[in-house]
Amino acid sequence: MPPAPYAARPSRARRSAGRRAGVPRTAAGLAALGAALFAVPLLALLARAPWATAWQELGSPEALAALRVSLVCSLSATALSIAFGLPLAWVQARADFPGRSALRAITLVPVVLPPVVGGVALLLAFGRRGLIGAFLDRAFGLRLPFTTAGAVLAEAFVAMPFFIMTLEGALGSLDTRLEEAARTLGAGPWTVFRRVTLPLLRPSMVAGAALCWARALGEFGATITFAGNFPGRTQTIPLAVYTALESRPDAGIALSLVLLAASGLVLFALRRRWVAAL
Repeated sequence: MPPAPYAARPSRARRSAGRRAGVPRTAAGLAALGAALFAVPLLALLARAPWATAWQELGSPEALAALRVSLVCSLSATALSIAFGLPLAWVQARADFPGRSALRAITLVPVVLPPVVGGVALLLAFGRRGLIGAFLDRAFGLRLPFTTAGAVLAEAFVAMPFFIMTLEGALGSLDTRLEEAARTLGAGPWTVFRRVTLPLLRPSMVAGAALCWARALGEFGATITFAGNFPGRTQTIPLAVYTALESRPDAGIALSLVLLAASGLVLFALRRRWVAAL
């Protein structure tokens, strides 16, 4: 006779059968309509894609420039998000201080804030007459708006919360007994972080960085508002799609396929993490 915990746990087949039996037909029909809301636009994009000329469109100088700018900006924004997001997630998950809830709310605002409003906020903060931008311009001659660095900052602003949320959740569920054991053996805080905590966080950091990069790659509103739409400098793939659809629809659709493929790759890479949570 199997042990009680094992016997009490239903098999995957029984769980699947229970899920099917517990869904009313009305709910199943509405779910099918909801799935169609996601599937039909994607199928339409694939059906109307100019497959015969897609490589030619993607090989144009404008498309290559947008691809280059997008890679530079999204990867730089991801690196910036890791550099600042890791300490933020650490403080929010482990520190206890007045205002921690306010700090968490501030770091999550870009998730629900309309991106164009985020771009306006960045302009008011880092523009030539902004709260910080005026000082940067006067003291260092540094101007962020309508530059590649400005595009990186805009993408990091909207993408960093995804890295913070992923990492904060991992820190909250981390088994701290391993860290405590390392401390009792004489390891200092930095050694504990480098040799114990960081290896345990690595899978979550990879997942958070992937989500952050995908969000940065697809950013539109904050980028066009704060950095503009200058080919070869701030025109990323989403901005190039917006511009191309007015005069060269095939080029816009081909570039859209690039973003769709990047999103699919991120989902495929993280599938084991999400399936394990089911």
